[in-house]
Amino acid sequence: IAVRVSARLKRAVDAACKSGGVSQTRFVQDALLDKLEELADLEELTRLRREPTRPLRDLIRDLDLDGEL
Repeated sequence: IAVRVSARLKRAVDAACKSGGVSQTRFVQDALLDKLEELADLEELTRLRREPTRPLRDLIRDLDLDGEL
């Protein structure tokens, strides 16, 4: 993967790598993995929001927890 970044971003990455004691390769790999995880989480959240919900009282009843909470 080859990308172009601004000089300002490059300086920020250089500084972060130096202060964190990591290589630029590791830094970029970690950043890409973090972004992929965020996108997967967002996709999962979107799917979960479409699922039907039910009232808490029904869940308590179905789990036979009446009087225990």
